[in-house]
Amino acid sequence: MLPSALAGELDPDPAGRRPGRTARDWAVDVCCFLLALLLFLVIAAGLVRHPGVPRPLVVGDVLLGALSCLAVWLRRSRPVGLAVAMIVVGFLSDSSGGTAMIALFTVAVHRPFRYVAWIGGIDLALVPLYYWLRPESGLPFTGAVVFAALLTVSVVGWGMFVRSKRLLLLSLRDRAHRAETEARLRAEQAQRLAREEIAREMHDVLAHRLTLLSVHAGALEFRPDAPREEIARAAGVIRESAHEALQDLREIIGVLRTGGPDDAAGGRPQPTLAALDTLVAECREAGMKITLDHRVADPAAAPASVGRTAYRIAQEALTNARKHAPGSEVTLRLTGTPGDGLTLTVTNPPPETEAPPVPGSGQGLIGLTERATLTGGRLHHGATADGGFEVRAWLPWGQV
Repeated sequence: MLPSALAGELDPDPAGRRPGRTARDWAVDVCCFLLALLLFLVIAAGLVRHPGVPRPLVVGDVLLGALSCLAVWLRRSRPVGLAVAMIVVGFLSDSSGGTAMIALFTVAVHRPFRYVAWIGGIDLALVPLYYWLRPESGLPFTGAVVFAALLTVSVVGWGMFVRSKRLLLLSLRDRAHRAETEARLRAEQAQRLAREEIAREMHDVLAHRLTLLSVHAGALEFRPDAPREEIARAAGVIRESAHEALQDLREIIGVLRTGGPDDAAGGRPQPTLAALDTLVAECREAGMKITLDHRVADPAAAPASVGRTAYRIAQEALTNARKHAPGSEVTLRLTGTPGDGLTLTVTNPPPETEAPPVPGSGQGLIGLTERATLTGGRLHHGATADGGFEVRAWLPWGQV
């Protein structure tokens, strides 16, 4: 039930073929033909009964009017050509006036305003000349000119109104299409950000556990003659770290299944600043030498996002210190108050002996920098003057 021009825009043919007439087009074209035919018959009957018109002029006028009625069927395929032809034919034939108005209306519907302006302007300019050559009996010259001009302007305005409605529908379709595209892009971006967040979380969670496994397994490999107590302790750390790694991996899989990091059903709560003491104790049990300088009076008061970020930064920094400076004493300082922010520093001196190679991606510090930036903070890392390494982070902690 849509016009073919509108249907072709809304559902274009993949092969680029022009759409055929729809049922609505056939109905409109038949109505236009019947209207042109009715006007032709009325005007032709008046010409035949008019005693002052010569017979040859009547025959020529009627012949041109009949051909004009048949030309209505060309209005969709050649609207501009038909309208231009009807300027000449309509000036010569009274009975073709209905077809001339239909052609002008078709141009206003199917073509931009510049075509309507030229054709409609020529029609209006010829109106006074037409009625000067063919005065209407019983109607003054001025009245006839004004009536014809108003009729022409009305036909053009009606056609432009129909065209504006079609253009509005197409613009709404384009806006809806753009909105769907933008929504799809936003969904894809959200999925990508979620994947990045999960990947970052997986790295932070598993790197700490797997580093413990690698370090203690390497110690057993390089010191097979160690006392039984040390071997048993190292094996216990390996077993416990493997168990914790599996548990953390289950939590990450739970996050993937439930759709968000805070929705993992049955998983352990996310670490906060209050869990930092447990992390240090765990590292000490694994054989690390850590000096903890904890100057935050109430760690539980820190925002959850800030505490989780600080925990992950400390976890990654301690993991790196264990990998690259084994046996060195690591210093972890934590200070901060609401309003001033939270400052976390992890420093280790240069290693006493050459560290054995430990596999790793090398992306941990990059991920920590991104994590700190996402929370509105900043992170710096680099070598110290004595050859050691330092990680310093500042995280915002607003007033309550």
